[in-house]
Amino acid sequence: MAGTSLLALIDDIATILDDIALMTKAATKKTAGVLGDDLALNAQQVSGVKPARELPVVWAVAKGSMINKAILVPAAVAISFFAPWLVTPLLMLGGAFLCFEGAEKLAHKFLHAKEDEQHRKELREALIQPGTDLKVLEKQKIKGAIRTDFILSAEIIAITLGVVTGESIGMQFVVLAVVAVMITICVYGLVAGIVKLDDGGLYLSQRESAIAQKTGRGILWLAPYLMKTLSILGTIAMFLVGGGILVHGITPVYEAIHHFSVDLGGLSTALVPMLANGLFGLLAGALLVLVITPLLRMWEGRSGAS
Repeated sequence: MAGTSLLALIDDIATILDDIALMTKAATKKTAGVLGDDLALNAQQVSGVKPARELPVVWAVAKGSMINKAILVPAAVAISFFAPWLVTPLLMLGGAFLCFEGAEKLAHKFLHAKEDEQHRKELREALIQPGTDLKVLEKQKIKGAIRTDFILSAEIIAITLGVVTGESIGMQFVVLAVVAVMITICVYGLVAGIVKLDDGGLYLSQRESAIAQKTGRGILWLAPYLMKTLSILGTIAMFLVGGGILVHGITPVYEAIHHFSVDLGGLSTALVPMLANGLFGLLAGALLVLVITPLLRMWEGRSGAS
């Protein structure tokens, strides 16, 4: 009996772990829109930091990211338990924010060109000044990166919560915790690799081997394009994922797209909904930018005046 009970327990545990793995996989797929942008944003956050300090800065931000998720995961589970009706609005809000962020990125050069130039100028002047405390600048970068991570982590947790909302509270907590840890390790491990990629290329380019030198020069050439590619893919994924969340939350739109794609048949059954989600996300993001940007500028103007 004891042996049978143990085998039953092992089978139950294996089933639970299999369920967790499946839900984690589904949640990770849905959060893909955030990850590409998360990688590019966090890699950019350490630009301007001395090469010897790049990895410590990434590690500091990663620790801050884990603290963010340690706050967000219990909060999400509490919302699911005490106010489950809030899950769908929060999910829609997360989808809308993804679309807004994607559209804002596309319009950034036109909306924030002066602010970006002023920021770069101030940073260059600060670095030139002999009395500038680089540790203070480093801490400011870390704080800024952690603030950015909090927003992105909130999006990821909201999307994941939408996937597991029908499960038990214990299962929700486990899946949210697994996704939070996996994504943090994945994102900041890759960020660390990206920011040190040019150092690896430089090291190889100085070796005696001709193959090593060519490989090193290739890496040095590839590194900046990798950052741009990640940023572009991240922006596209934002519209696909954010638009998909919004479409699923608006039943008439979802049903219209679904019936249209089914009627076409074949590859269109999968391709049409994806393109429709992306287009809907782009339009929603553009509309949000048009509405929110003037309001933000009015708020900043009033804050500056006061």
